[in-house]
Amino acid sequence: MKIHSLLLGVLLSSPAYAIDYAGLGAESVSKETIEAFRPKPLEPGLSRRIQSMLDISSPSAGLLSPDGTRLYFNWRVTGVSQVWRLDGPQRFPVQMTGGEDATQIAGISPDGQTLVIQRDRKGEENPGLYLQPAAGGALKAIQHIAGVQTRFAFVSDDNQYVYYSANDKQKDSYTLYRFHISSGTKQVVFDQPGLWNIADQRHGRILLEKTITNLAAEYYELNNGELKPLFGQNEKEEYQAAYGAGADELIVQTSKFGNFRRLYQWKAGQFKPISPEINWGVSSFQLDQSRRHISYSVNEAGYTRSFALDASNLQPIKLPSFKDADHVIISGHSPDGRFSLISAETAKSPRLSYRYEWATGKLVQWQQAMSPEVDTQRFARASLETYPARDGTPIPMFVRWPAQCATITCPVVVHFHGGPEAQIKAGFSPVAQLYVDAGFIFAEPNVRGSDGYGKAWLAMDDGPKRLQVVSDIEDASRHIRAKWGKGGQVPKVGIIGGSYGGYSTLAGMTMFAGSYDAGVSTVGISNFMSFLQNTAPYRRALRIAEYGDPVKDRDALIQLSPINHIDKLIAPLMLIQGVSDPRVPVGEAVQMYEAAQKRNVPAELMLFADEGHGAAKRENRVYSIGHSIRFLEAYLK
Repeated sequence: MKIHSLLLGVLLSSPAYAIDYAGLGAESVSKETIEAFRPKPLEPGLSRRIQSMLDISSPSAGLLSPDGTRLYFNWRVTGVSQVWRLDGPQRFPVQMTGGEDATQIAGISPDGQTLVIQRDRKGEENPGLYLQPAAGGALKAIQHIAGVQTRFAFVSDDNQYVYYSANDKQKDSYTLYRFHISSGTKQVVFDQPGLWNIADQRHGRILLEKTITNLAAEYYELNNGELKPLFGQNEKEEYQAAYGAGADELIVQTSKFGNFRRLYQWKAGQFKPISPEINWGVSSFQLDQSRRHISYSVNEAGYTRSFALDASNLQPIKLPSFKDADHVIISGHSPDGRFSLISAETAKSPRLSYRYEWATGKLVQWQQAMSPEVDTQRFARASLETYPARDGTPIPMFVRWPAQCATITCPVVVHFHGGPEAQIKAGFSPVAQLYVDAGFIFAEPNVRGSDGYGKAWLAMDDGPKRLQVVSDIEDASRHIRAKWGKGGQVPKVGIIGGSYGGYSTLAGMTMFAGSYDAGVSTVGISNFMSFLQNTAPYRRALRIAEYGDPVKDRDALIQLSPINHIDKLIAPLMLIQGVSDPRVPVGEAVQMYEAAQKRNVPAELMLFADEGHGAAKRENRVYSIGHSIRFLEAYLK
């Protein structure tokens, strides 16, 4: 079932088993193909187990109202993300938005009267912005245009304007706008070619970020229409910045001056470190609008530790501690700096939000964990282990072990993360527990190229260098087969992943055929050349910076593409894909499936007509998880 035969450009490679395609989204695949590969019903018992896990309450941390008396947050309890409100600690939650489309809280006006809501359709990642009264009610559209990304920036201090960016003029460039709330009119604030984003604002000055690669950025200040370069120009360094307490001060997170990200004070072109020099990186930071506190998080080997500084003198502030927490994150500051949200997560409890009052140190839990019919205290805690790459490099890996596997040989599922700059972290994971409950050891490596281990580790897979470290995928299986068996038995090993993890799965099944006994790839890249040709325009330049240039790095991209190794495929393969995916086009999955069919290898394809880059709706999440477990049980047990 071919989707398109026309080539777009001379850069597409055409290996013997590739199916050429063009474009992305529903228009790039026939209705007959979508219908033929829609999800099949699951066995009721398996479906019920997954439904129970998805009933576990795991709301987002959320945003506090300016006076700190309300909490607005996202929650999937209806089956898809919607906006909810709490009118006090552990009060009955009020649903603010509804329907079938994923909806999130984006911002709150300074007077607390108006919410800014973000809503997507079918996972297309082309969200629109809306206004809603803080007490609830109908949504008023700011902008929602098919095929256009509309991204919230801030609400002006006088409560009159919503600032946002959109690629409505050029698909690979963002224009900055402001929307007048009362009149419903908009005007252009800034319109130059580039991937522009509003990073912060203060007293009429706007801090602009121009994205250069997936990580690198340049910073500018826009003041009365005048654009002033600040730092990052022609550097290709990673920066994140916000206005500090001083009039001409910025707080900057960067790895420019060392292997790990630190926080710096930037004044008059000079960087002064304000966070300690340690062998772990700062992963995020925030300031309240009144610039009273700087909170920041440090990623310690996949565990999140949070710290705070007085923004006026940059001295440390003591924070409350949380017993057994894998992650503690500070967010959602009230504009006056009086309150902030602190969320904590353990291996046996989802992330919950607490309101913290800085002056008194009072900490109040606002959200309540709910796990109907599931005892989360039995959940397996992720242990931090390593395995050796073939050159001796230790690769970190989180592993969840079923209790019975201490004495018997159990099948193993190796899950590779996406990104590729993402990172597997410890913490609470009902999905991982579903694999543990099914009798699998669940292993999650952070191969070279993952975030969290310094910029040298992060850059190890950039462009053609990926050829030197992609073998980390195979080495995980080698280690497991050699070390995790009992009584002379060798465990069967499966491989799964989404996005770049889906690519890792396809590479493991083809480039390193024989390493894995079955694989499930979700929204994975099968051919870097066709992927780079057809992914959404706003992403193409960023992806080329990560994976390689289709002209200069053509040979490496062809060699790294799983579909060009399809002759090696010997083990069963399942592919899962959202039709509306703007990142990895549906054609990547279809062409890989058809190539596997020609090999006479057991292969399955599942297409979600109403999803994008992964399953967001509850029913589709059940199908995705359930069919993955079913498939792996069939071939690993």
